[in-house]
Amino acid sequence: MAIAFKNAKLYKNGDLISVDGNISDLPDIQDLDLSFENCIIVPGLVDVHVHLREPGFSYKETILTGTKAAARGGYAAVCSMPNLDPAPDSLAGLKPQLEAIERDACIQVLPYGTISKGEKGERLSDMEELAPRVIAFSDDGKGVQNRELMKVAMEKAKKLDKIIAAHCEDNSLLKGGYIHQGEYAKKHGHRGICGESEWGQIKRDLELAEETGCKYHVCHISCKESVWYIRQAKKRGVDVTCETAPHYLLLDDGDLQEDGRFKMNPPLRSSADREAIIEGIKDGTIDMIATDHAPHSFEEKSRGLEKSLMGVVGIETAFPLLYTGLVKTGIITLPELIRLMHDNPCKRFGIDTGNDFTAFDLNSEYKIDPSEFLSKGKSTPFEGRKVYGKCLLTVSGGRVAYKN
Repeated sequence: MAIAFKNAKLYKNGDLISVDGNISDLPDIQDLDLSFENCIIVPGLVDVHVHLREPGFSYKETILTGTKAAARGGYAAVCSMPNLDPAPDSLAGLKPQLEAIERDACIQVLPYGTISKGEKGERLSDMEELAPRVIAFSDDGKGVQNRELMKVAMEKAKKLDKIIAAHCEDNSLLKGGYIHQGEYAKKHGHRGICGESEWGQIKRDLELAEETGCKYHVCHISCKESVWYIRQAKKRGVDVTCETAPHYLLLDDGDLQEDGRFKMNPPLRSSADREAIIEGIKDGTIDMIATDHAPHSFEEKSRGLEKSLMGVVGIETAFPLLYTGLVKTGIITLPELIRLMHDNPCKRFGIDTGNDFTAFDLNSEYKIDPSEFLSKGKSTPFEGRKVYGKCLLTVSGGRVAYKN
């Protein structure tokens, strides 16, 4: 048996080339006899920011459901965030997650270790013993409030040749806010979160990264000032990369509704912020696009804009949304999108996807329907949106992880 591709386009070495032929050397290929026409074949996508929720919160998501959802979205590898129970702040804390990955993952899963014990920001995790087994260090979900602790973490990460991936948020500036401090918040009487709560801590960390020489990565940036500070730091030679998410590129606070599916952290910012984020991916200031896939239960996301938990899902919709919203509109090219979703994440985080690949039908138009998601989480601000680019096949580790 074999997978036959006809009139397909293959992404290779940054270019798209025509391909007609078979792939027949996969371990489970004997179970398949597939033929795809007029599709695009790209390297298996990589997401460096995914919440798989296991161990500790398996009612929201599991390694099994999360990786199946990722494969359906075209991803062959994901990096799992560490806000878990137990927290991966030691080998003992990491062990349950590693066991679940070994048992249930259908794609490559690379876990983060925490920066601090229990993500409390008080003392460092067991970074030395974790380093060989984690992709990087992060206290995602919480900003490290203590400047000195972050400096020491960066110094240690430098010695270990590991990345510090920071969720940047200054708690002293939050003041009970839960959406962007903008026109929508004023008009509807909501408490807002100022942009400085994000970019102020980025500014601090960039100074520390420059001082320590640490590899520094900024998670899910959403503000125009964040883009500016990172751009200037890169010009100075600071070893910094950053990511944004599809919702910050395609939505702003003018799209908000009184619904929990529009609530995430950082929040949807202003149209000016969104324009700056788009400019950041165009000029290379923003290195990659990650989903920040953050599933919650139906009950946790059905309490309205104020009381719902923060976080939306995105692993199954990222590529079609970005292809439709950025490529088909001429903002970036398809090869540029693949670099943002595969090449750059792999290069920065040292991820080897081997010969993993994904096939998309770019001519397939459909509406995003959360009832079809393989993820346990169903809350997305893009529900009902028409997109192009259906995933047909994902191969990870030489095996078929998803087929449509």
